Amino acid sequence: MTGDRRQAEVELTIPFNDVDMMGVAWHGHYARYFELAREAVLKQIGLGYKAMCEAGYAWPIIDFQVKYRHALRHEQTIRIRARIGDYENHLCIDYTIVDAQTGRRLTTARTRQVAVDIASGELCLASPRVLLDKMEEL
Repeated sequence: MTGDRRQAEVELTIPFNDVDMMGVAWHGHYARYFELAREAVLKQIGLGYKAMCEAGYAWPIIDFQVKYRHALRHEQTIRIRARIGDYENHLCIDYTIVDAQTGRRLTTARTRQVAVDIASGELCLASPRVLLDKMEEL
């Protein structure tokens, strides 16, 4: 991990229960892999999911794009990097999955989340002050 607090990295070895009979990770598991890195970067800035809820906001994903470049395989160790991009009107996080041994880029993705006021259920048209403050502290 770098000194950039807008970025976090987690390491994972692809388990047997995530792969098909050819030893390739099922594409649906990638969302979980990205979630691990997303949670790490949000905790790193002091706004993990628990803190978000305590601040009164939910952050549903409204867009998820992924580019599968190379298959992930059983027992392969990968690093999933998450980096916060745009955050003023929505929260964009960019992801890269690399092979832990070679550094080869395997997958890239991006998620976009919006703030929803938990009490009212209303979508926020701009990111709430709690997120903006955390980002300004970086």
